[in-house]
Amino acid sequence: MNPKILIIGACGQIGTELTQKLRSIYGIENVIASDIRKMNTDVVNSGPFEVVNALDYNQIQHLVEIHNITDVYLMAALLSATAEKNPAFAWDLNMNSLFHVLNLAKAKKIKRIFWPSSIAVFGPTTPKEHTPQYTIMEPTTVYGISKQSGERWCDYYHHVFGVDVRSIRYPGLISWSSPPGGGTTDYAVDIFHKALSKGTYECFLSSETRMPMMYMDDAIQAAIRIMQADADTIKIRSSYNLSAMSFTPAEIAMEITKHLPHFTITYAPDSRQQIADSWPGSIDDSEARNDWGWQHQFDLAKTTIAMLENLKSHPGFI
Repeated sequence: MNPKILIIGACGQIGTELTQKLRSIYGIENVIASDIRKMNTDVVNSGPFEVVNALDYNQIQHLVEIHNITDVYLMAALLSATAEKNPAFAWDLNMNSLFHVLNLAKAKKIKRIFWPSSIAVFGPTTPKEHTPQYTIMEPTTVYGISKQSGERWCDYYHHVFGVDVRSIRYPGLISWSSPPGGGTTDYAVDIFHKALSKGTYECFLSSETRMPMMYMDDAIQAAIRIMQADADTIKIRSSYNLSAMSFTPAEIAMEITKHLPHFTITYAPDSRQQIADSWPGSIDDSEARNDWGWQHQFDLAKTTIAMLENLKSHPGFI
């Protein structure tokens, strides 16, 4: 039987494409999109949509009950660079929205939860290369602190209350269909927009800043795959490491010049450089690959082609 899905934060960077993919798999009427405002016409007009405040437990509970929701994908969050500008609100949104959904599952009102964590849970004392699943985590950002705390609460609710919560630690995400959302890794989205619109890009990170990245199609597939997996295959209930590729701004610029030979890049590191320096350069995600069969499809070359082709085909997104 198909799940009945509620996506909270459906108009955000991941939520936009996740909504469309889930509707293509499970049927339009079985996927209820929601956000605090009607911010994305594609999401709002393509199926059921509800306005909901992720901080309002009663609103979420009401949607769960009237739509007979079984699965919740909690995508609402304040991302890394944006969160640093408003730490108290970032903590409130990132943590209390999670508590609301965990408590609904504890009360047996929903069956499964997907909640994304992030490489932001790591910090400057974490091993930088091939960062293992279990390692030192001393995050230095509000976003990372909230995600690390969320991981511990997910694990707690699973082991104490039997809540079926599933999570992955996303690296930087690259998508053509939604604008940058305030993350430190968003240069890897903006660079394609600027390459096509201006032929040049000023990067807010240094040329050799290596970070883990993932094309959005892989990110969406990972969320769906872990939710479709049998519960007994999910061995980690905090959050799984997830990886696809790692590169520097200089490397992605070089890849772009293979298709746009006159493209140029300059560098003007800002406050986001310190955040990026605290994160890993590459991730060991062997547990996800072994436990529930994670496999990525996009490397840097395929991602570059996909981004340029899609943005050229949809000039309104540039």
